[in-house]
Amino acid sequence: DKDRLSGEDTSEGLTAVISIKHGDPQFEGQTKTKLGNSEVRQIVDRVFAELFERFLYENPQVARVIVEKGIMASHARIAAKKAREVTRRKSALDISSLPGKLADCSSKNPEESEIFLVEGDSAGGSTKSGRYSRTQAILPLRGKIL
Repeated sequence: DKDRLSGEDTSEGLTAVISIKHGDPQFEGQTKTKLGNSEVRQIVDRVFAELFERFLYENPQVARVIVEKGIMASHARIAAKKAREVTRRKSALDISSLPGKLADCSSKNPEESEIFLVEGDSAGGSTKSGRYSRTQAILPLRGKIL
């Protein structure tokens, strides 16, 4: 569900320094900043989860701050997604270079949406005022429609 907190939401802004000693460390990537030994990763994940859970239980104020920041990050993620969708939708209309000025409907469901092609801006203006804007779009065209 998009309204749920993700792991990235709750870990955003958190930093942990973990020191381990390993006889044959394998690192990932060009910068060598991430340990690639899967057996070590599993142990570190388990131990860290146990210790972090205990820390949060013993420090409820810190846990509350982390949860609040996670909720804010979730809201920001959802708002950014909506803004991207609006931008994509607007740019899709711009790219298609539709003639005239499209008065789009608010529905995204093509099965319930309809478009009315009208001749000229004057016909488009009166049609726009009498339409059901949720499902009806108006596209005034110039010249004769063939």
